[in-house]
Amino acid sequence: MKIDSHQHFWNYNPDDYGWISDDMEILRKDYLPDRLKTELSSAGFDGSVAVQARQSLEETQWLLNLADKHNFIKGVVGWVDLCSPDVEKQLMHFSANPKLVGVRHVIHDEQDVNFMLRKSFLNGIAFLKKFGLTYDILIFPEHLPNTIQLVSRFPEQIFILDHIAKPPVKDKKTSPWKEDIEKLARFGNVCCKLSGMVTEANVKNWKQEEFIPYLNIVFDAFGTDRLMIGSDWPVCTLGGSYGQILQVVLDYISNFPEQDKKKILGENAIKAYKLKL
Repeated sequence: MKIDSHQHFWNYNPDDYGWISDDMEILRKDYLPDRLKTELSSAGFDGSVAVQARQSLEETQWLLNLADKHNFIKGVVGWVDLCSPDVEKQLMHFSANPKLVGVRHVIHDEQDVNFMLRKSFLNGIAFLKKFGLTYDILIFPEHLPNTIQLVSRFPEQIFILDHIAKPPVKDKKTSPWKEDIEKLARFGNVCCKLSGMVTEANVKNWKQEEFIPYLNIVFDAFGTDRLMIGSDWPVCTLGGSYGQILQVVLDYISNFPEQDKKKILGENAIKAYKLKL
């Protein structure tokens, strides 16, 4: 089974999605399950993991409702207030739905670069294992040193790094991102999504070969057992069609053994998120 490990849904409005700027006009419309199902089918994928795009409890419930109506949505990475004293109650409520497989916080939008090391945030992370939930890490490269500290404190918690930590593809730089990725990957409880790379390049004029140095680094660091393909749809449409974006990874692994392809294209996501198929 092939799984797109990272995509979003939204009913667009400028208040909830203020990050969608004037030069992202293509994103200023609704992106809902029927549209994605068409894209998945065309690309030969069987299902997806829907990831939060708003930091609200309403978002989590909305995504779970969509997943209940559309069987191809195999899991939801929602949002809860990890810093709240009520975080356990929130997790208990939402995890009653087996489609909730993880949570995420938009760390890279926090003004405090040390947000993820706050005592209240760490307290929230500590509850995730009790409910069998992963934590998706959404960061910029400058957050990687703190991320290494975070994952070291919770060796039994599964963490999944989004978008290979958004390296500076446009600037053709790898350091210090490379060294930090290598340190992070030494922790066996961390997986990584092969997603979100095109939007870190020159989004209107990228070339396949630009991504090879970054893919080489994450494959050397994580191996084929902890990497998973993700589209970042519909954000990825800023740089091309759904199929074109997936092709970046598909071309890279085209000569890999079949078993490794199966892991990257679905099995690793199924295992990490404990997807109920």
